[in-house]
This record gives sequence, structure tokens and C-alpha cells, in this order.
Amino acid sequence: MKRRMVLASKSPRRRELLEMLGAQFEVITSDCDENITGLALRKAEAVYERLNDPDAVVIGSDTIVTPDGVKALGKPRDRGDAVRTLAELSGKWHSVCTGIAVIGRAADNTSKKIAETVETKVKFLDLTKEECEHYADTGEPLDKAGSYGIQGRGGALVEKIDGDYYSVVGLPVSRLRVTLRDEFGINLL
Repeated sequence: MKRRMVLASKSPRRRELLEMLGAQFEVITSDCDENITGLALRKAEAVYERLNDPDAVVIGSDTIVTPDGVKALGKPRDRGDAVRTLAELSGKWHSVCTGIAVIGRAADNTSKKIAETVETKVKFLDLTKEECEHYADTGEPLDKAGSYGIQGRGGALVEKIDGDYYSVVGLPVSRLRVTLRDEFGINLL
């Protein structure tokens, strides 16, 4: 029997990454407050409850950027906020933490909720104020945690990465694939 798979995210990057795994899924977004960190499980729960389909498997994800291990940087409020964030990250290492949550009927036929976080360290090049402003003017950073997209022009700002590239993009595909396989009996690829 084919299982219904749902992505609880409106992110086009997460859609592309799940498609990369060969998954057939639908997108249903949650009504969760996007300003709260650690949203992956809340997004997945909100959509799973609305579906009322015990065979569905719902995937939620959320990404935060922390330059100092304490303060989380979400999506910028506007261009000026993006410029300030980029200047703060300039020349420094920061953490990109992407949470994934999967809810549904597990391989052993029990109901299961799995929530995990994948952390990746990213180091920015030293950026001038003009470079921060120019990148902000592209519009690319305005819908991304930490004000940059590593998979786009923002990749040119990155000097080094230590960890999972796809987690920085927004969905740690290898970790998700293993969770779906081992816990929910869904084998992608």
C-alpha cells in the first residue's frame, strides 16, 4: 500500500530537496507562528492533526542560524535587517541548526513522532559593507534564516562548511532518508 507523504513547509528549497530523493508528496502548510524557534515538530503536528489520516506521514522542518550559540537569527524583517545580519556573520563561524520532525504510522504499525536536529558550522568570508548591501539588494536573503541562501548567490559568501550542506539549504536529506527508512518503512531513492 502506498503511503501518503506530506511536507508541512512552504519552502521551495525543501520541496526541491525532497523531490531530489524521489519522494512523491503533497505540500500542506501549517498555521504555526513562524517567529517561534524549533518549529519543525509544531509544523508537522499541526498538519498531521488536520489530515485525520492515520496512514499519512508528515514531515516538518525549520532552520535557525546562531552566530554565537545563544541568539538565533531567523528571517530578516527587511533589507536593513538583512544587511545587519550579514555584517554580523562576516568573517565568523556560525551554526546552522535544522530541525526535522516526522509524524505518522511507523514500520511497526505504532504511531510515532521523531524530532531531530542537525547542526552544521559555516564560516563566512570577510565582507565589506558594500558587499552586504549588494547581496541584500538581490532580494535573495529576505526569506532565509540568517539572511543568506548557500544554494544561490549567498554561496559566494561562504568560506568553509563543516557538516551537512543540505541542512544549511533547509532539509538534511540523508538524515531524513534514514529516519523514513528505519522508523517508518519508507525507502526513498
